[in-house]
Amino acid sequence: MKLNFLLVFLTLLTSYSCDKSITYVNYGDDIDIELSYSENIEDNFEITNISGRIIDVCPKKGCWMNVKVNTDTVFVKFKDYGFFVPKTGIEGKQILMSGKIFRDTISVDRLRHYAEDAKKSKEEIELITVPEYKINMIANAVAIRDN
Repeated sequence: MKLNFLLVFLTLLTSYSCDKSITYVNYGDDIDIELSYSENIEDNFEITNISGRIIDVCPKKGCWMNVKVNTDTVFVKFKDYGFFVPKTGIEGKQILMSGKIFRDTISVDRLRHYAEDAKKSKEEIELITVPEYKINMIANAVAIRDN
């Protein structure tokens, strides 16, 4: 009897410890993690689903982030500032995103604003003197891998 109980206990323990299901935390609109998410940027200017790894996030409000998508870095903001992501603890995590991709020139004033948000020093901010050409995304939904 004790052996049967021990065998059942060990079987249950093993089955629960082997559960490696991937979970995501959703922000914004509902996002379907079962969809196909590309690791390449396409200039189609339509709603696009892409995946990548979070490089950094706005430490002030979580209102923007930089995401590595294959060899590109995508600057991501959130549609109508309708949602934000955590300010810390998500760097390096996998992310799924749905939104509109576009290329844009970011002005010196806007770059300096982002540098202030990122708590850069005054010296670093003053070194920003030319606009940058970047890949941007306005995301209507993101899902950050939780495990």
